[in-house]
Amino acid sequence: MNYIVGLTGGIGSGKSTAAEAFARCGAAIVDADRIAHELTAPAGAALAEIRAEFGDAVFAADASLDRSALRRRVFADAGARRRLEAILHPRIRAESERRCAAATAAPYVVLVVPLLVESGDYRRRVHRVAVVDCDEATQLARVVARSGLTPEQVAAIMATQAPRQLRLAAADDVIDNGNGVEQLEDQVAALDRKYREYAAQQRSSIEIRH
Repeated sequence: MNYIVGLTGGIGSGKSTAAEAFARCGAAIVDADRIAHELTAPAGAALAEIRAEFGDAVFAADASLDRSALRRRVFADAGARRRLEAILHPRIRAESERRCAAATAAPYVVLVVPLLVESGDYRRRVHRVAVVDCDEATQLARVVARSGLTPEQVAAIMATQAPRQLRLAAADDVIDNGNGVEQLEDQVAALDRKYREYAAQQRSSIEIRH
């Protein structure tokens, strides 16, 4: 069994930046958001069920998913969000588990899941939880700058995620992303050394038992 680190954090916290730094260290990266995008890309496995549930209003003229329309729909209606999650989350989890298991060449796997803490059973899915953290004002400013969403829209997305203190309480390791990329990369490098050691200990334990 591969050693799996769950990497999470609120929107705009810098999960992708941290994941890229772990990848440069040699870790295998399994990104739940990327899998979700694949599932909803043209010919994606979830498109037919999304159309059946939400209708043509969330699709563009070329039959591709209108992500903006779907986002507006689910953030305005909690029931719609739950229905979308019921379509996507089981598929994302199954594919994440498949990719984690297949990454046998890497020293360890970083499973990037924005809603890891919210999933409830995260301790059964990962060996360790790393949270990328910054203050909420920084989160909001970053997302507004990169996405074109309004502050109100970003705040609505943040409200659907676990509170910052709940994520920090769940963390085995915290990556502070409030002071620039260089500091973040230094923290990731230190964690990489630690995770390689933990993964090696796990492999040795498994070999001893067998």
